[in-house]
Amino acid sequence: MPTTLVLSRQPLASRPLQEWVDDPADSVVLFTTEQAVAGAEDELAKYFPRHHLVADYHSWTAEAAAEQAARAFGVDRIACTSEHDVLRAARLRARLGLPGQQPASAAAYRDKVLMKQLAEQAGLAVPAFAAVDDPLDLLDFVDAVGFPVVVKPRSGCGSVGVHVLRDREGLEHFLAGEPESALPFLPGLWMAESFVTGELCHVDGVMADGRIVHAWPGQYSSGVAEYLAADTFISSVLLAAEDPRRAVLMAFAAELIAALPAAPDPIAFHLEAWICPDGRVVLCEIASRAGGALIAETYERAFGVHLAREGLRLQCGSEPTIGGQPAELERPNGWLMIPPGFGRFTPPAERCPVPGVDLTVQLAAGAVGHGVGKASNTAARALVSGATADEVRRRIDEVVAWWQRNASWS
Repeated sequence: MPTTLVLSRQPLASRPLQEWVDDPADSVVLFTTEQAVAGAEDELAKYFPRHHLVADYHSWTAEAAAEQAARAFGVDRIACTSEHDVLRAARLRARLGLPGQQPASAAAYRDKVLMKQLAEQAGLAVPAFAAVDDPLDLLDFVDAVGFPVVVKPRSGCGSVGVHVLRDREGLEHFLAGEPESALPFLPGLWMAESFVTGELCHVDGVMADGRIVHAWPGQYSSGVAEYLAADTFISSVLLAAEDPRRAVLMAFAAELIAALPAAPDPIAFHLEAWICPDGRVVLCEIASRAGGALIAETYERAFGVHLAREGLRLQCGSEPTIGGQPAELERPNGWLMIPPGFGRFTPPAERCPVPGVDLTVQLAAGAVGHGVGKASNTAARALVSGATADEVRRRIDEVVAWWQRNASWS
């Protein structure tokens, strides 16, 4: 079993890495933060006797410390669980001469400008786009394509920092927000895209050496940006095998993965794309990690494989538990995220009565809601199954209606 340096800033209480990897005490060196292991000291001592804790995970000193830890423990592999670590892990592999995804591949799956340049060169449809290194770049882009325009971080995730500029007032508001922006308005950090109208879909699975190993598509009810901006419900349903969009999305995913610099070893991926009214598939983005929200859990219920866990195991050099590409959807599934409202929360008095629904309320009675704020903020989450994809969609609608009748914010 190789020794792997695992980069993770997630709390062990919510992401039990000791249950995800094989023989963690003997095979893993955990690189994490003091906050992530707070309250899990016993687990740290038992499962990760070899570890390195840092105070500021995203600092330059932390990256240097990760290299020092890798050399000190003589690791054979570098693995990560977060998109924020994809490029860091790739740089460490290159510097130490270790196998796995290298910087050219990681950059193509992180930098949305480079990603779209490579996709466009391969003949795949992308929105009109441009790097935004100064305000004049944004003004030029608006003049060229008109409103609405989407401005986003080039290496962002979870729709953090995404702005939809619908008119001149929205443009001026974005420019005026520079002093308070969490991401500096600096060259190399921002981009602009034309607004795309269509069904936002996703394809999730495992890829290796420029090809799909195992994957399946689904359709969102809306984008995460809309979830953040409008404090609305967001859900997704895996497409039925006979749904004609499934083959179209799988073909698009295969072409895109073949067009980007390949990761030689198997890793998880998450693709988002629109199916437009004219039938075109247009790239939103692709990441070389498992999808967020409840995508991994839904995939596990459908195919018996938790993509985030499988993705980490594969980076650690473990044998895959995933088989070949499925031809059928083994269990129709979907998920729902319910946003926090504004004010003091009163949860439903009864359990959700909709069949096939596993709903978890995540806020305590009396908690004060301030809206969504970020994608991980939810009042409740639900995994939903049914006999067909259409039944899953109907049940999600029933859960939303039930919640709106029975939960309140005052």
